[in-house]
Amino acid sequence: MKEGITLIVEIINNLHDMLIGITSDLGFTLTDKDLHFWIMGIIGISVFFFVYIVSKILSKLKFGITALAFFYTLTFMFVLVFAIEIQQAITNRGQMEFIDAIVGLWGYIVFFLIYIGFAAIILLIKYFYQKLSRNKKETVESE
Repeated sequence: MKEGITLIVEIINNLHDMLIGITSDLGFTLTDKDLHFWIMGIIGISVFFFVYIVSKILSKLKFGITALAFFYTLTFMFVLVFAIEIQQAITNRGQMEFIDAIVGLWGYIVFFLIYIGFAAIILLIKYFYQKLSRNKKETVESE
C-alpha cells in the first residue's frame, strides 16, 4: 500500500513540476497556491457537472434518490477508509494495507444489499397485501 501511495505521490509531484514549467515557459508566474487554485477549481467544477448530470438522470428513476444516497455514501466511505489507512501509516498504529480499505468498502456494500433485501421484502408484502385487498373488494362489490 505504501508503495502504491508513494507512486501516486511521485506522479502528482512530477505533474506539478511539469505544469509549473509549462506555465513558466508560457510567461505565467504561477505560485504553488495559484496552481492549486486553477487545477482544483477545474477538477472540482468538472466533477460537479458530471455529478449534476448523473444526479438529474438518477432522480427521474423510481429509486433514484436511493441511488443518489448510495453513491454519495459510497464516495464518503472511500474517503473515510483511505483516510483511516493513511492515518494508520502516519501513526504506525495498525498496518496500512490496501485490502483493509477494500474489505471496509465491502462491509458497506454488504450492509446496503441487506437493506435492499429488507426493502424488497417489505415492498413485496405491501404489493401482495394491496392486491389481496383489491381482490376482496372486487369480490364483495360483485356479489
